[in-house]
Amino acid sequence: MFANSQILTATNTVPAGLAVFPQASVVSDDDLPLEGGQVLHFAKGAEIFGQGERADCLYKVVSGWVRTYRILRDGRRQIEGFHLAGEYFGMEAGAAHRASAEALGSATILVVRRSHLNEIAARQGDVAATLFRLAVQGLQRSQEHVAMLSHKTACERVAGFLLDMAERADAGKRLDLPMSRQDMADYLSLTIETVSRTLSQLQADGLISIPQSRTIVLEDREALEDMCE
Repeated sequence: MFANSQILTATNTVPAGLAVFPQASVVSDDDLPLEGGQVLHFAKGAEIFGQGERADCLYKVVSGWVRTYRILRDGRRQIEGFHLAGEYFGMEAGAAHRASAEALGSATILVVRRSHLNEIAARQGDVAATLFRLAVQGLQRSQEHVAMLSHKTACERVAGFLLDMAERADAGKRLDLPMSRQDMADYLSLTIETVSRTLSQLQADGLISIPQSRTIVLEDREALEDMCE
């Protein structure tokens, strides 16, 4: 974890006013003690932690995007999630990480040791409640992802993915995605050909436009939402 060649810069000072949790969780900056945190800057493609490594820390995306993924027994890659600025990742129930994490582009990550948070949580109920709420949010997102893979068609998966990314990135109509079509396919359990074909169909139907390979404009959000219901 944190190989020197992968970290661009590191600081021990947590920037003033740094948001602690995603806006959707409505958690104030004072709910977690961050004075023990370290801010690390990762280059594109750098590994933040590896599958099977000790899960000693909790991570927050300050800027950039992160993908978490597992390598299955047959060698296939399954992307478990994408994490945007303001979101936490890397919380585990056990002692080891079930997945690896990589920076999709250059990314700034706040790292806080679990032992530090656990010591504070043992004394302060509000901190314990905040950590519990974060764990529940992660569980809910995982359950939603499994349900999507189990019951949605390819078109519904792609449409839902675009809507989810747009909402979490607060992107409005224009969505600039740092991930490749292969990343999308590995997250949605589809082939890259199916993802490309589905995007082309959504564009032909007037629901989206694709001015650049990684820029997608949601032309008819209501129709996309109806498709996912």
